[in-house]
Amino acid sequence: MRTTKWLFLISIALVIWSGCATTSKRFAPPAGARSEILTLETRGYCPCGKCCNWKRNWYCRPVIASGPYKGKPKKVGITASGVKAKKGTIAADTSHFPFGTVMYIPGYGYGKVEDRGRLNKGNSIDLFFKKHKEALKWGVQTKRVKVWYPRGK
Repeated sequence: MRTTKWLFLISIALVIWSGCATTSKRFAPPAGARSEILTLETRGYCPCGKCCNWKRNWYCRPVIASGPYKGKPKKVGITASGVKAKKGTIAADTSHFPFGTVMYIPGYGYGKVEDRGRLNKGNSIDLFFKKHKEALKWGVQTKRVKVWYPRGK
């Protein structure tokens, strides 16, 4: 009876630990996707007004702070692809890395291109962090990144 109990507890622990070690389906590289390793400039960003170029107007509504869409309403925390930004969201130049491109960034983990960054041109990406302090701590780093492109790209 005791042996059975221990085997049961060990098997439960293994299931839990293996779940922590697997990659979320959200970041699973697309089947048949081509991949390559690139050296990219990475920057941290968060949903704050400093990082995402928004401010509150005199009605206290979030609006775009500068550029051609200055004063237009801003959906804070929503990416250009329409999903809510969260850990693993990557902003990139979509002419180089289209929406759906999966990346593995050492020190950050897996992510998916779901947003565009106004400062991203070519081989630079922004990595989403929940808090501004975390984004600042990441700063700007050059990393060797594994990239899986969506099928047909």
